[in-house]
Amino acid sequence: MSNVTLSEAPPGVEGAGFFATTLDKAIGLARANSLWPLPFATSCCGIEFMATMGSTYDLARFGAERPSFSPRQADMLLVMGTIAKKMAPVLKQVYIQMAEPRWVIAVGACASSGGIFDTYSVLQGIDEIIPVDVYVPGCPPRPEAILDGVLRLQDIVKNESLNRRNTPEYKALLEKYGIATDNG
Repeated sequence: MSNVTLSEAPPGVEGAGFFATTLDKAIGLARANSLWPLPFATSCCGIEFMATMGSTYDLARFGAERPSFSPRQADMLLVMGTIAKKMAPVLKQVYIQMAEPRWVIAVGACASSGGIFDTYSVLQGIDEIIPVDVYVPGCPPRPEAILDGVLRLQDIVKNESLNRRNTPEYKALLEKYGIATDNG
């Protein structure tokens, strides 16, 4: 059996028999490698996500092996496919029900910008109703692109300060979307 490193150690001080780092970095590393996805799939991008979860691409090797279909037990929302304006309040409610910290990936052209459906009935990007952390391009995007989006989100999570969610900037961002903050 080979000696395989699953994740790089965060920056810190190393010596004989010890390793020290900041709490932010240790928690960021743990969060980044244990994201629980909530797939919100409405069309063809959802099929590509299914392939991403399968054995060929295996999203589980990045710590996201437990897809949750309950917003209260997920921290990574993957929105895949066309979102009709009638569906927008449902998507926003799912986002609000997720516990902090929570992150969002817009998978595919439809979730990112409405795709080819420039019509009155289709939301022209989910960032009109909820904040988005990572955009995955494509129509539909290949599983490799979805994996790349998850890896980019992991980088964001690793480097996010523990206090970011309590900052006035973050609270202002949620207020912009009409989402009330719990503690203020």
